[in-house]
Amino acid sequence: MTLIDRRTLLAATLAIPALRTATAQGAWPTRPVTLVNPWPAGGSSDTMTRIFAQRFSQVFGQQFVVENRTGASGTIGHNFVAQQRPDGYVLLLATNSTYAIAPHLISPLPYDNRAAFTGISLVARTAQAVCVHPSVPVTTIQDFLAYVRARPGEINFSSAGIGATSHLATELLMAAAGLDMMHVPYRGGAPSAQAVLAGETKMSFIDAITALPHRQAGTLKMLAVSTARRTPLAPDVPTLQDAGVAGFESSTDMALMAPANLPAPIVARLTEAVKVAVADPAFRAQVVAQGADPVGGTPAEFGPYWTAEFDKWGTLIRARGIRIPT
Repeated sequence: MTLIDRRTLLAATLAIPALRTATAQGAWPTRPVTLVNPWPAGGSSDTMTRIFAQRFSQVFGQQFVVENRTGASGTIGHNFVAQQRPDGYVLLLATNSTYAIAPHLISPLPYDNRAAFTGISLVARTAQAVCVHPSVPVTTIQDFLAYVRARPGEINFSSAGIGATSHLATELLMAAAGLDMMHVPYRGGAPSAQAVLAGETKMSFIDAITALPHRQAGTLKMLAVSTARRTPLAPDVPTLQDAGVAGFESSTDMALMAPANLPAPIVARLTEAVKVAVADPAFRAQVVAQGADPVGGTPAEFGPYWTAEFDKWGTLIRARGIRIPT
């Protein structure tokens, strides 16, 4: 461990008692807190929610209980949280597929996508990998792009559903690289990945943590990652920007949110708790082991990010004519 790492660990360790003291003085929380995950149990979003719930339970001295409220591209969970009192006892770990993408595809929403929530902090970013079935005769991402261009409309891809980040990442890739592929939507990330493994589809964006063991087993090829930086889980796998797809960046981004008008002192404590957590090397290692990058940040930083994500995916959805069938 370097001197800088020791100082970071010491600062994070010393900050936890200070947070507990502030919590005691502010009389929140005095009972268990519900942390809503709007996606099914067992996925990467659920895992990350449980990691943060465990950390918050330690920091605040009250149990943070994960509750999965799923369906309708995450909007059922969001709608539940939007209707709760802003007292800090119901929080939300949201993904950009819901807070930035779903509003462009589901109309009308049962809540106001911006006015119904307090955005607290972007907490983690998960890389996805361009994965193909072993039968696809390519070894690099450049090979794959050329292979698809030579077969317009012939190659199919799977996704976790219309509007999922795996779907939008592929649409972004097709727009940026001049590709034409057929979309086969599934009901979730696990069946979408299984479709590639079974050869039902040829390609999909799959969370890096999910793809890695299959790559090691030789049951799929992991050609590139979607983020601007390479994932430490597979540092030899290039980014799409490395491969020449200029400006390409897509990820599953997780954010801590709450009902609108959450009192400023609670917002401040949660923001500080996230800051301390992502500065802790042991906590960072726990998040990285799940294929994610810890982020952290303030509500003031989250607002412009939320706007940029909303605008980015809205522009793509309109340009590509993406719709959820009614």
